[in-house]
Amino acid sequence: MKVEIVGGGPGGLYLAILLRRADPTIEVRVLERNAPDATFGFGVVFSEETLGALRDADAETHLAITDTFARWDRVDIRYRGRLLSSRGHSFSAIARTRLLEILQRRAAAVGAELRFGVEVDALPEADLVVGADGVNSFVRRQRDFGTRVAPEGSKYVWFGTDLVFDAFTFVFRETEHGLFNVHAYPYDERMSTFIVECPEPVWRAAGLDEMDEGESLAFCEQLFARELRGHELLSNRSLWMDFLKVENRTWHDGNVVVLGDAAHTAHFSIGSGTKLALEDAIALANALERRGWDVEAALVDYELERTPAVERTQTAASESAGYFRRVGSYAHLEPLQFAFNLLTRSGRITHATLGVRDPHFTRVLDAWLAGGARELEPAPLFTPLRLGDLTLANRLVAAPDAPVAAAGVVLTGFVAVSPEGRITPETPVVDEWQPPPGTVALQLGHAGRRGATAPHALGVDVPLHEGWPLVSASPLAYAPYAAVPRELDEEGMEVVRDAFVAGAERAAALGVAVVELDLAHGYLLASFLSPLANRRTDEYGADRLRFPLAVFDAVRAAWDGVLAVRLSVADGARGGLTVDDGIAVARTLAARGCDLVHVEAGQTVADDRPEYRRGFLTALSDRVRNEARVLTLVRGHLTTPDEANTIVAAGRADLCILDLPPARIETPGEAARVGAPAREAVRR
Repeated sequence: MKVEIVGGGPGGLYLAILLRRADPTIEVRVLERNAPDATFGFGVVFSEETLGALRDADAETHLAITDTFARWDRVDIRYRGRLLSSRGHSFSAIARTRLLEILQRRAAAVGAELRFGVEVDALPEADLVVGADGVNSFVRRQRDFGTRVAPEGSKYVWFGTDLVFDAFTFVFRETEHGLFNVHAYPYDERMSTFIVECPEPVWRAAGLDEMDEGESLAFCEQLFARELRGHELLSNRSLWMDFLKVENRTWHDGNVVVLGDAAHTAHFSIGSGTKLALEDAIALANALERRGWDVEAALVDYELERTPAVERTQTAASESAGYFRRVGSYAHLEPLQFAFNLLTRSGRITHATLGVRDPHFTRVLDAWLAGGARELEPAPLFTPLRLGDLTLANRLVAAPDAPVAAAGVVLTGFVAVSPEGRITPETPVVDEWQPPPGTVALQLGHAGRRGATAPHALGVDVPLHEGWPLVSASPLAYAPYAAVPRELDEEGMEVVRDAFVAGAERAAALGVAVVELDLAHGYLLASFLSPLANRRTDEYGADRLRFPLAVFDAVRAAWDGVLAVRLSVADGARGGLTVDDGIAVARTLAARGCDLVHVEAGQTVADDRPEYRRGFLTALSDRVRNEARVLTLVRGHLTTPDEANTIVAAGRADLCILDLPPARIETPGEAARVGAPAREAVRR
């Protein structure tokens, strides 16, 4: 069997080693365009998990690599003149030149042919051709892998320095142009990597787009002179770049396969590029051996094994890249919360896991959040929250479909402001509604074009055979077979506005603590916000917030308590409300007296394609809270207290709804009794 590997980086070299070890009769050749000692970048970081995989795959290579490691277990965060440290983060690093030297020597020792200075201009003839040739892969461009390449994150430049840091160090420096940040870490006894990053508008405002390599280096040396302590920055083609995220629909075509950066990239802020390439090589070599060197079967196995792992890493990396792109929006956070937000940015570290790694850090964090000085304070979810004149005992919210004992506040389901505003015949109307026990948040809404439907037990948005007249921003049916609503005129708007005010007044009479106006999921007020539902040509179409804001202002004038808004921040459909649009709405509402935003997304149109996954609303809540500067409530398939503790402690939301399993399961008889009225409503 003959294998041609295009690309002599760590992934290609390691694959050559593993294939020759598995079967010395296989001809393996590595073709590399650069000289053997050429490299770009400085240090490579490994986690303990990756080192374990290397040890199991080839102990000799593992030993040679680990003998030269720089190791640390601490993350230092320099922010607002403070140094905050967190321990228990076990990482190791090695100079990229040293790593390549070790892999080259080992590959040659096991009999792989290494050819350097070779420009490949056609796919080699072989039983298996492997593209390990990086982001701009020649091999990948010769076949249709369904490739998508797009910039992600901020502008960055990769330097080295002869200052040896003793921890993975993040530095944040505010300037007149905006916030710059540094990722720095040691990789041997003499050198460290020093990556400078900033959002593109900041980069342009500082004039870095017009500086050459030397001028840029001098700018960064001066900006971070305090951290460099007289040491120099070193350049190795250190030019400002965009990180390119590479994704492929498939990783192989016939006998041609890609690995490493040719197949996928993950933002450098989680340090996974070389790790992923080496793990790809291990998986590909194992698949070939397991399948008896049947190339087609092995490539299918390889792709099935690696795709889910890589997608998880890319998701975490994209979260991290987004964090650094928006890092300026977190500058208002207190240093301790800022540090925790940074540490948990990708979702791979949580309040509980950090408590295992560094219990002192989480104890101090919990005490700060609780406002106490005791050695042991409650977990973040169970700390009090001040909402205007209202103090909640904890941050846990109970919803009708997610009841929780001892929650800080009980959120009602949708309560209609009028009979015409009901969703289903079972929807309560505020005139007849009675509050449940506890501190209550009343959700007031008008169904609009999503009204007159069957109870949800029989399906969502199933129209009643004989319903009631519907109104909406525009005469557009919500779903197939649904009734076409009447376009709400100004007289009708006054009626709806007054109904919301009357609902808030009844809430006050009943002793309700919080009123929440529904501007979500395509109901009446939300339909005015979205260009997918609001096609008006009058002033209510030109300014889509006009009518919802009129309702909000009227309720705010009549209601002295805590006023919240349930807001679909994004439509999740082409041409609809974007996240930036939703944040702008939240910012406007906050300026007009909104105390809390209940973050939702989607369902503005029936054919949207939201990505429902665990915590899918958390990133939206994070952005709303920190960009619109308003307290937020979030749900989104949160199933553990640890998730909620992490969200609250990091400042991504202030209140959480947990989706916990029901306390009991209905018997078939109970289910039948519940379902009978619903079926009867549809027949009527």
